[in-house]
Amino acid sequence: MCGSSFLDLADYRRRVAEIYERVRNFDLDIEERWWQFRRERDRLFKTHPQSALSPEQAASFTGLRYYPYNPSLRFLLDVDTNVEPGVIQVDLRDDGPTQLGRFSKVSFYMDGQTVSLSLFWISVYGGGIFLPFRDLTNRDETYGGGRYLLDTIKGADLGWENEKLVIDFNYAYNPSCAYNPRWHCPLAPPENWLDEPICAGELGFLQENSP
Repeated sequence: MCGSSFLDLADYRRRVAEIYERVRNFDLDIEERWWQFRRERDRLFKTHPQSALSPEQAASFTGLRYYPYNPSLRFLLDVDTNVEPGVIQVDLRDDGPTQLGRFSKVSFYMDGQTVSLSLFWISVYGGGIFLPFRDLTNRDETYGGGRYLLDTIKGADLGWENEKLVIDFNYAYNPSCAYNPRWHCPLAPPENWLDEPICAGELGFLQENSP
């Protein structure tokens, strides 16, 4: 990667962080924040040199697809650190061995039962919270490898409200490998595979936008 590409990448991450900073502005209407997130993310995908899309994909790109906003899939949750620690190693093509350390979990009610997801700490880049997951929509409607909800290294941080972690599945998004095979992404481990459909967040990328 040449020097200008590093500067482009730094700019892209700055812009992502700014988008999520506006998402955390709890003085604004919840659903309007989500629409603003969508508009700004589409603009990055369409125009930024560090977009996950190839130039050919970006030329025909008309916007990412989402489920309608579902307020019932926004949760304010306590973080439970009483979990068995463990490390999952993922070998990434560009970054090499990357360790995901389980350090806590969050639990919520869905369809009358308690559902839990592990939170991981990524060991590279100084560390950050990472929350990938899979669910039953991956079969037909969303990316087969699952989606991300938090990745604070990359600026994807929904914040805290009333001293509880914001878990809003309306902001679930696809990893870069969902758009283009040149990307290699860590995916959700089996403990974060849900036996429920999460009908919120980003849908699968349309094939007509693919190379």
